Amino acid sequence: MIALVDYGAGNLTSVRKALTALGADFIVPSTPEECSQARGLIVPGVGNFGATARLDSRWRDAIGRAVTSGTPLFGICVGMQWLFEGSDEAPDAVGFGAIAGRIARLDGDPDQRLKVPHVGWNSLDFRGSARLLTGLTSGAQVYFTHSFAAPVTPECVASTTHANTFSSVVERDNIFGVQFHPEKSGDAGLAILRNFLAVCA
Repeated sequence: MIALVDYGAGNLTSVRKALTALGADFIVPSTPEECSQARGLIVPGVGNFGATARLDSRWRDAIGRAVTSGTPLFGICVGMQWLFEGSDEAPDAVGFGAIAGRIARLDGDPDQRLKVPHVGWNSLDFRGSARLLTGLTSGAQVYFTHSFAAPVTPECVASTTHANTFSSVVERDNIFGVQFHPEKSGDAGLAILRNFLAVCA
């Protein structure tokens, strides 16, 4: 059973549809304590990092206990950003802090006509092997929509460039994250979700 954490940041419906298409059983926990019953945790999200403030100390502690016990955790878009320490988008909101670093705004590039937000398909530049990317090849196209992004850290297993080069996939032990929306990224995105479910199994 996968716990799909709902903190009011949107795109829950599209992630639900993708999990259903893959035959995954999931719940949307109403209390933090329900996270302990899950084989895997997914924290999705779109929009402003400030929405993650709803994941207060009770939720962070419950998710932290689950991760410490070995439960895989997967952050999507803002959910991946939440894995880091914080974001310049909402300086008062505390991140989960599982990965060192801070989320920053992408720089627009007038000379290349690269606009922010970064919306549309872009490629993944692999930086080593990763369970989340099993079956995919470097250059795979996925769908992004964001204005802020994570720095390239040791946990970065794939990067993407849009004015800045940023972490588009992170992985360390049982912690995983993607800046893009796998539920909107066609076969490549479904493969990534399937790979996460395989880790949970």
